[in-house]
Amino acid sequence: MNDLPLVLIVSGLAVFIGAIVQGGVGFGMGLIAAPVVTLLDPGVMPGAIQVVNFTLPLFTLAAEWRKVDWRGLGFAILGRLPGSFIGAYVVVFVSVQTLGVFVGVMVLIAVGLTARAISIPRNGATLTAAGFISGITGTATGIGGPPMGLVYQNAKGPQIRATLAMFFVLSAGQSLIILAFVDRLPARSLGVGAALLVPMIAGFVVSGPLRRYLDGGKVRAAILIVAAVSALVLIGQSLLG
Repeated sequence: MNDLPLVLIVSGLAVFIGAIVQGGVGFGMGLIAAPVVTLLDPGVMPGAIQVVNFTLPLFTLAAEWRKVDWRGLGFAILGRLPGSFIGAYVVVFVSVQTLGVFVGVMVLIAVGLTARAISIPRNGATLTAAGFISGITGTATGIGGPPMGLVYQNAKGPQIRATLAMFFVLSAGQSLIILAFVDRLPARSLGVGAALLVPMIAGFVVSGPLRRYLDGGKVRAAILIVAAVSALVLIGQSLLG
């Protein structure tokens, strides 16, 4: 689509809604915004969403940085780095559609198992694996939150949001550097990403009441719902793409 104002208006609405979801749950921006931006202007993806993914968590950290699980974050970043390079390889050489369907199905299976009270342990191995998968899908498609969200689903709301926010800042920055290195970060994608920061900030401000509601004991259910919907969107986006 070449109508830039329409792209920015519709994408801005998706980013606004995505910022509300991520501001409350800890992830979800990619779930809502990435498919919309891809449909409207695939040439700016995944760079445009990575600009937003890098900026939005800074607002969460400004309020909740003391709750970051630094040990868990270290393991996740350890897995994320090689995952990012594989994600960049996928963008350049491999079918992103095939990857999206596979990861989406795996996330749905994980959601189904955990919803039946089968707990995913939070340890070095699971955190590294989650970071690795998130690195692949986040770099290739802009949707990288579900693996980390599932591992942290039993943590308290502020810890989930703060840890995932720090993870997303580091990982989005990593992805932007790698995308630039493989020549998949055009100036247009940076411009669109910058324009989407305004609705992103508005969405984060609106998310305040949602955070208070979810912190009353509903954050785990919200994570499972957002992860499941994210997987379905990723599968649909991949099949239609």
